[in-house]
Amino acid sequence: MTTTSTERPATDLLYSEQEEFLRETVRDVLNKGCDWTAVLALTESESSLDRTLWRTLAADVGGAALALPEDVGGAGASWRETAVLLEELGRSIAPVPYLGSAGVATVYAQQIGAADLLTKLAAGDMIAAVAVPAGAPWFRPLEPTVTVTDSTLTGAVATVADASAADTLLVPVGEDTYLVEVAAAGVRCTPVVSLDETRPLVDIEFNAAPGRRLESSRPAGAATAAALRAGAALLASEQLGLAEHCLAATVEYLGVRRQFGRVLGSYQALKHRLADLWVQINQARAAARYAAHCLATGSDDLDVAAAVAHSWCSEVAVHAAEEYVQLHGGIGFTWEHPAHLYLKRAKSSMLMFGGPDVHRTHLAGLIDLPFPTVENIR
Repeated sequence: MTTTSTERPATDLLYSEQEEFLRETVRDVLNKGCDWTAVLALTESESSLDRTLWRTLAADVGGAALALPEDVGGAGASWRETAVLLEELGRSIAPVPYLGSAGVATVYAQQIGAADLLTKLAAGDMIAAVAVPAGAPWFRPLEPTVTVTDSTLTGAVATVADASAADTLLVPVGEDTYLVEVAAAGVRCTPVVSLDETRPLVDIEFNAAPGRRLESSRPAGAATAAALRAGAALLASEQLGLAEHCLAATVEYLGVRRQFGRVLGSYQALKHRLADLWVQINQARAAARYAAHCLATGSDDLDVAAAVAHSWCSEVAVHAAEEYVQLHGGIGFTWEHPAHLYLKRAKSSMLMFGGPDVHRTHLAGLIDLPFPTVENIR
């Protein structure tokens, strides 16, 4: 069949052999070093970050370098491979700052052309975070909360994700970007009590903190928007992996748990619930894969793809986690079962980068969908 100028070529969203090999490698690492009991123990400790696991994934496996070009020490792959790794992190609710550092901060550094910073990020030698609120959507300008005087920063940024593990902060101030060391004088990170302790939030205060202005090829506002949009697109893959685990674990449990003399999985009502969830997860996979593909190829459709992926995958992940809890019965509601960790991650992820309703409203504007009125409903 000949493709005409009016036809769009089909997008291959299937996983490649290289992506499947990466998945197997990462899954093997997580199976050995990220048991849910260890994750739960970390949430009850002073630091919920598993630095040993982070070092293995970022440096030894090369996860931090996947989407970066070889001239800055990257692996020369793409964001599709990064999305596959995130699927596995979601499946294991891994307590590592991968999304914030290897995702959002890396895209920000790419946008401003910070080659030296990218080299350190690719090697896994640095953990970076962009100092913006975790719930900020990419399509809304941020209110300025930090000012600069003689290369020192003053102000505050609330609820920053993955900053508790960061060595370095990328702070957008107006149209400039400042590099601030977390350990520098005048920087204070205060933990926020949050629902998901595997992805902690902190409030950051700058009190005449020394910062270095980075030479930038793009204004900070544009770089921030691009980084947050990439974060939303990549988060969908993490949510997909989480949902897949919840479904698989629930199916396994219902296949062996007996009640009233029957295996629970033999009840038709439960089969229907799981079948509906399976359909939703497959729809979520298509949305997440397309968003990752658009990010990897620089597609003009990225805005639409990211909004669709985040709004749909957020709700599917929460639904899957709720079914995980409910269909495990009494044990699913206890602290001694991992279901609560998945539900917390799903609920908190839903609110990152703006909630589903915010993204659907933005999506309606992108595709010129009219707001419902009495006239157009008729």
